[in-house]
Amino acid sequence: MSSTTSPTATSFVSDPHSYGRPAEVSVHHLELELLVDFATRTLTGTATWQLSNHAGAPELLLDTRDLIIEDVLLHGPAGTPAPFALGPADAVLGQCLRISLQPGTTAVTIQYRTTPAAAALQWLTPEQTAGREQPFLFTQSQAILARTWLPCQDSPGVRFTYEARVRVPAHLLALMSAENPQERSATGEYHFRMSQPIPAYLMALAVGDVEFRPLSARTGVYAEAVTLPGAAAEFSDLEEMVTAAEDLYGPYRWERYDLLVLPPSFPFGGMENPRLTFVTPTILAGDRSLTSLVAHELAHSWSGNLVTNATWNDFWLNEGFTVYFERRIMEKLYGRTYADMLQVLGHTALQHTLVELGPTSPDTHLHLNLAGRDPDEGLNEIAYEKGNYLLLTLEHLVGRATLDTFIKEYFARHSFRSMDTASFVHYLRQELLDQHPGLEEQLQLDAWIQGPGLPAVAPPVSASRFAAVAEGLRQWKEGTPPAALDTAAWSSHEWVYFLQRLPPGLTLVQLTELDTTFGFTHSGNAEVLAAWFPHTITAGYAPAAEALRHFMTRVGRRKFLVPLYRALLAVPDGADQARRIYAEARGNYHAVATNTFDALLGKPVE
Repeated sequence: MSSTTSPTATSFVSDPHSYGRPAEVSVHHLELELLVDFATRTLTGTATWQLSNHAGAPELLLDTRDLIIEDVLLHGPAGTPAPFALGPADAVLGQCLRISLQPGTTAVTIQYRTTPAAAALQWLTPEQTAGREQPFLFTQSQAILARTWLPCQDSPGVRFTYEARVRVPAHLLALMSAENPQERSATGEYHFRMSQPIPAYLMALAVGDVEFRPLSARTGVYAEAVTLPGAAAEFSDLEEMVTAAEDLYGPYRWERYDLLVLPPSFPFGGMENPRLTFVTPTILAGDRSLTSLVAHELAHSWSGNLVTNATWNDFWLNEGFTVYFERRIMEKLYGRTYADMLQVLGHTALQHTLVELGPTSPDTHLHLNLAGRDPDEGLNEIAYEKGNYLLLTLEHLVGRATLDTFIKEYFARHSFRSMDTASFVHYLRQELLDQHPGLEEQLQLDAWIQGPGLPAVAPPVSASRFAAVAEGLRQWKEGTPPAALDTAAWSSHEWVYFLQRLPPGLTLVQLTELDTTFGFTHSGNAEVLAAWFPHTITAGYAPAAEALRHFMTRVGRRKFLVPLYRALLAVPDGADQARRIYAEARGNYHAVATNTFDALLGKPVE
């Protein structure tokens, strides 16, 4: 099987979230065999790793968590079973798998099984899917959950190519972050190949009763049959998005760009698995108003998948660039006034996060120190919106054309490589800041990277389309009936802005009037619902109670759920309601979400 040239030992940065020592021995190609068993909720696997032993090291260290390791075989002159041992279990890191090597060992084969509790894997019953007839499996490997279904060097700084053979029930389709089938196999056996090197967190697998519909020669969408027509209509601009992205920052390097619409329990808006972005059905609003999320995941094909953060302390290098890129795509497709709305809503989310974390918290630095902690704690608006704001500030200081040239060259020079914060700062100085005397002082670079909050140099953001919303709010506060407001041209972004800026302490009469006029409680737009429900919770607005329960038990997206559970905890008797909902909903949430809510609410008694 094919492989790629292995990286040099000097290209690796020490990662506090991995037991691996890739500077000594690194993996560079994977041959994977998996048997998917829905009855036992387990994967039975054989993983063969091709190795580069840079330092003649006597052992290979891999990351595992809750894996049952059955046997290890060495490849090379000896070709013999290898001594191996699992280290003590750590709540965050799992266990280190130590494999003794012999001189000349070129590869190792590991036979293993997952457990039903594997955190990356969500096994859904038919009732938890859109079609409600067949089970569904999907993975979520980011940040360090690949190790729960694959023994690997689970660090974003380690890249590898892979080939896989996966066996599933014959009536289901298997998909991976690789070259994918578009039709089912009569035998239930699928072969996959990923010829571009990726890190472990971009390993992905999904198995379900899904179908494919092409959108262009290189784009398409997979979804359950009941979801597919709506999804194809919602994503009809996908090819235009890819073209717009290429026009900005260079060619798309992954051949195909397809989407998979997952069941609603998916804990994130999207996951940028190469060639096959996983997306939440909560963006299927029926009017393409929430497709900026797709632009975001597409942008990751450059910032993240092509040039990857070396460790999770450098996560902002993925997400800050991606948010900036996403909004440039949306501007190119739908105009500056549209993109400006996204900037303002993002800035609002950033301000909320800064308040929540505290003005002096080191967790508001772009470069983080997450050693000893779950790296999921760094997956918040600091990486996304503060990182984006740094690039916006650079654009403000040097001009868009100069910044675009810098970004395009940055992606081209560092393709299929990792980048840590110190190396990026060096590159930024060398290629941009040093060309403009005084620019670094104007930018206050160190205050962005190593300082809390937002530097004073950050330019203000505004959206002209929100001016009409602000005027509508003013009129309503002064007594104008909701039905008399001029809202006909508002998009979901305007409605979210309106709801976010409603005054606190709304009365039941006011909520009833707003709801009767605009139908918020029964909106089909998840963003609108997530902005509406906090008001209904605070006021005890009974007509929304059942819709709230339904939303929280069906939708698994943390972005929506965390504020809603916190809103419930803040009102009298709300804690009991929150725990009742969580007890009902927990089985529908992914482990990424339950980790958050177990800490917030306590694990329900089974």
